[in-house]
This record gives sequence, C-alpha cells and structure tokens, in this order.
Amino acid sequence: MLGYALRRLLGVVPTFLLIVAAAFFLMRAAPGGPFDAEQTLPPEIAANLQAAYGLDQPVLAQFGRYLAGLARGDLGPSFRMKDFTVAELIGRGLPVTLTIGAAALTLAVLFGVPLGMLAALRRNGWVDHAVMSVALAGIAVPGFVVAPVLALVFGIRLGWLPVAGWESGSVRHMVLPVITLALPFVAYVARLTRGSLLEVLQSGYIRTARAKGLTERVVLGRHALKPTLLPVISFLGPAAAALLTGSLVVEQVFGLPGVGRYFVQGAINRDYTLVMGMVIFYAALILLLNLAVDLLYGWLDPRIRHE
Repeated sequence: MLGYALRRLLGVVPTFLLIVAAAFFLMRAAPGGPFDAEQTLPPEIAANLQAAYGLDQPVLAQFGRYLAGLARGDLGPSFRMKDFTVAELIGRGLPVTLTIGAAALTLAVLFGVPLGMLAALRRNGWVDHAVMSVALAGIAVPGFVVAPVLALVFGIRLGWLPVAGWESGSVRHMVLPVITLALPFVAYVARLTRGSLLEVLQSGYIRTARAKGLTERVVLGRHALKPTLLPVISFLGPAAAALLTGSLVVEQVFGLPGVGRYFVQGAINRDYTLVMGMVIFYAALILLLNLAVDLLYGWLDPRIRHE
C-alpha cells in the first residue's frame, strides 16, 4: 500500500507544477495589468510600481522568483488589497468555504446513497421513477437559478432564513447556501448508487449469499454495500473539489465572505498574485482530494493497487 501511495503522490507533483506554470503565463499574456485604471498613471509612478513588484523583469525571471517564493510557502502580497498577503486573504475566507463545502458534501452522501439504494431496490416502480425524476431535475437546474429561488421563497416571502451575510456558528445562515450546493450532488450520488447497486445485485456472489438463506438486510449490508460504494467514492474526490469551486457563485449570491469572493475580486482587478494564489489553492485541493480517493479506492479494491 505504501508503494502505491508513493507512486500516486509522485504523479501529483508534475501536474501541480504544470498548472502553476500555465496559470502564471496565461495571466501575463492577457492584456492589461493590475495597475491599469480609468485614469492613466504618470509614467514615473507606473515605472516605480512595476519595479516595486518586480513586473519590470523578464517573464521567465518573474516566474523563477515566484516559484522560489512558492517553495517557501510565500504566495506574495496582494497587488490591489493593501496591507494583506494572499495567504492572509485565503486564511480569512477558507473557514467559510470549507464549512459550506463540507456540509454540502455530507448532505449529498447522507441523502444520495439511501435514495439511490431505495430506487434500485424498487426498480421500475413509482419510487424509482420519482427518485430519478427528482435527481434529473436537480442535475438540470443550475445553482445560479436555485439560489435566487430559495432566497426568494424561504428568505423574502416566508422570512424563515437570512438571504445574505454570515455569522460564525449560525446554522440559519448556512441552510440556503448548503442546500443550493448539495442539490445537484445528491442527484449525482443517487444515480450512481442506483446503477452500481443494480449491477452488484446481479453478481454471482450475491446469488450465492441469497442461496445460503441470508436475509436481504445482511446481503445488502455485508456483501453488496461495499462494492456498490466504489463508484460513489471515485466520484467524491472531484465532487468535493467541485463543491468548493462551485461555491464561487453561491458565495456571490448569498454574500458569504469565502475564498470565492477573493477569486472574483482578483479576476476583476487583475490582481496577479491573488488570482495565482486562488488557482494554486484550488489546484492543490483538487489534486489532494483525487489522491485521497485513489488511495481509498486502492484500499477498498486490492486489485487496483496491485496493478
């Protein structure tokens, strides 16, 4: 298992460096700059700003200096948000983003897996059709449509929940953002679980377990559940990353002070270091989550790591 983990980890490093390089050079290739404004700066001031942040150096030299800082864990200062480093901004928004994303992922698993299993066990019945119809609607309707509708109904019309803002530890402020994020992933998990369980129930070892006289609950819990969850676990890595990156829209709609807000502001202001920091954060998160899923998958299915 250790050798399998090391091989997977070594594969992550070049991918991460490639993402960093692509983001850096694409940012520099785009027209405009972080100090461009409606009013043109005098040449002397513009030159001083370029020199202060090292933007007057060749692009390759800038990239080398950025990699050296990245190796020390230094993401640099924000060009437009004075007195803040990029690491400080990420640290301020990260607890909100992680809280919303983790709650939405938990909700997706807690509701998606049982609904998918129920649909598979009631195959072609009204329960199956109802669950799959709701799942299809959850996938088809985007979050930027669901969020305003939920805010309008439960926040403005009924007045049950706040439609914007954030209070640490307040469940009421979490409900609408978490539901908005979780809905499509509940649908994905339910569909994956249904398809996987239907395939597992047709396996020879399931027929053998039933032939031995085991109850249906034992057959499902002891023999069918683990292989059924393998596709779901494979999906959870990209799903967790998508939940956190998808919170960009949700954070804007509900006015949450998460990491996504800084990403949007950095892109609008052409804040090179802030955008690079957000890209690196999201890339590292996606790669680590996928690595965790690979390791978990290898633990659940020994054939994977032996290959």
